[in-house]
Amino acid sequence: MLKEATALSALDTAFLQPYNESPLDNAIRRAKKELLGLQHQSGYWVFELEADCTIPSEYILMMHYMDEIDAALQAKIANYLRANQQADGSYPLFFGGPGDISCTVKAYYALKLAGDDIDAPHMKKARAWILAQGGAARSNVFTRIMLAMFEQVPWRAVPFIPVEIMLLPRWFPFHLDKVSYWSRTVMVPLFILCSYKVKARNPRKIGIRELFTVDPEKEKGYFSHVKTPLGKSILALERIGRLMEPLIPKAMRRKATEKARDWFMARLNGVDGLGAIFPAMVNAYEAMDYLGFPPENEHRRIAKEAIERLLVVGENSAYCQPCVSPIWDTGLSSLALQEVNRFEKDPEIDDALTRGLRWLASKQLTDEPGDWRINRPNLEGGGWAFQFENTYYPDVDDSAVVAQALAQAENHEFDENIRRATNWIAGMQSDNGGFGAFDANNTHYYLNHIPFADHGALLDPPTADVSGRCAMFLGKMLEQRPDLKPALDRTIEYLRKEQEADGSWFGRWGTNYIYGTWSVLVGFEAAGIPKTDPSIQKAIAWLKSVQRPDGGWGEDNLTYHDASPERRGRFHTSTAFQTGLALLALMAAGDTDSPEVEAGIDYLVRTQNADGFWKDECFTAPGFPRVFYLKYHGYDKFFPLWALARYRNERYGTA
Repeated sequence: MLKEATALSALDTAFLQPYNESPLDNAIRRAKKELLGLQHQSGYWVFELEADCTIPSEYILMMHYMDEIDAALQAKIANYLRANQQADGSYPLFFGGPGDISCTVKAYYALKLAGDDIDAPHMKKARAWILAQGGAARSNVFTRIMLAMFEQVPWRAVPFIPVEIMLLPRWFPFHLDKVSYWSRTVMVPLFILCSYKVKARNPRKIGIRELFTVDPEKEKGYFSHVKTPLGKSILALERIGRLMEPLIPKAMRRKATEKARDWFMARLNGVDGLGAIFPAMVNAYEAMDYLGFPPENEHRRIAKEAIERLLVVGENSAYCQPCVSPIWDTGLSSLALQEVNRFEKDPEIDDALTRGLRWLASKQLTDEPGDWRINRPNLEGGGWAFQFENTYYPDVDDSAVVAQALAQAENHEFDENIRRATNWIAGMQSDNGGFGAFDANNTHYYLNHIPFADHGALLDPPTADVSGRCAMFLGKMLEQRPDLKPALDRTIEYLRKEQEADGSWFGRWGTNYIYGTWSVLVGFEAAGIPKTDPSIQKAIAWLKSVQRPDGGWGEDNLTYHDASPERRGRFHTSTAFQTGLALLALMAAGDTDSPEVEAGIDYLVRTQNADGFWKDECFTAPGFPRVFYLKYHGYDKFFPLWALARYRNERYGTA
């Protein structure tokens, strides 16, 4: 398997020569220098966060919905869309993936709104591909809602989601408190838009009826995706509700609308936007317009600015990010640099880390209101969000990473931050021992069967990767806080149950089983699980079994669509970030001296670019598995560096 990997004997020999910089040292020095150079003067790191073409397409659609068209920006986004179309005319959810009908419909509509001729070759190819899939009627729920607002499909094509949902009691089977944070922030302003059947201004009156195989008014298969008995029962109830909608008292609708308005207005989050995620921000902006907020209104003006801040604008091309990731990027960059500096003690790194950690400490959320308090009303705050600001929604995953970096600094300046973080993270444990990202016990799985939830991502249940990082931090704190042991033991028990038969773990928030296995093995190491433990040995064997002949590792996002053992941990190419993760996992499992680790290190040294970084073209994580994917532009910068530094420390470092 490793026949193509170069032996590291020369690398080792060079390392031992006192006056010659080894290839390993050289690689670390160059990557470290470049990473330090990307630190913002305020102390944080933030890298671009790219999604598929859905988000930039929706930006153009939003401009036409509101009749606020920036022609120059629109032209740049259109350039981005054309550049990312696949040869068959479709648009995928991630680079190299299969075409997705919803993404392709939105991209086609956006390009048509931007002025592209429908007989242009790229438009003809996209249209032919869409029609071959059954037409735009086969799009997902969110796409059909957009089409209904643009008067391209009837409102019966979308689920019945009346704003009166806001008035339901908590004991009701469907309630906002039962779904994830991202679902809440997206849905509440959407309740208003759908209940009042708002219409896009669409000043040029552009439609896409050519994308339907059946007249949209006559189409009967909008909900053909609903297959389960529970889903069909709920769909029947929805149809009854739609028929009864005219009987809803006007006073009740007004009361529900006001409650929805007050809910999202309280969470607008300044220039970082509702939920700090693009879909929620756009829905809120459009709902404010419908509710009569004039353009000069301060809240509406700031809501628009929040959306504009997500743009990445180049000379000829532009795209819109779904959100930004400074806390995550800064936390992981700090952990990588702490590993570089474990024995080196470089003053430049010390200074960068101090500035980065102080910035992170300043972003801790303490007494702010937050939806997580619904399930944990007596728990003091202490978490961090993912974005610059998102006060209602601290993230357990980010909090574990940041708290770990603060704890590793061994600086009493951060003692109170660490105390609060420890209590908050431990307090967010779900009943099954695992940890979700934003809420505890967000496990009402039946809700994923409602017609609205065709994306299958309505909930935020515990996952192995988040739980692994929580185990990492709780294990780090165990000596100081022996009272954490019961919580840590429950987490380890949960993780043992989550291990796949082949030895891997699923990665909810990063691609995929390599990411999940890294997360858990790092947690096991911190928790003091013996290296001889059968779970660890199975994981080591699995990681070695999926190593590629060139010494690297890679995994396809298609493993979220087909999780069969023969696909897990495999890709047509090695990637720097997944090689870094696999190496970190193996070293956490005590396997530093193996030939596989040496070959992986050699792969990273050999493939480093002249600029000191690596270049992975692939998307690196799911936003929602099977539905929405992301490319973290920082992953091919700090994960390989982290792995190289740990290898050097394990092999050649001194205490």
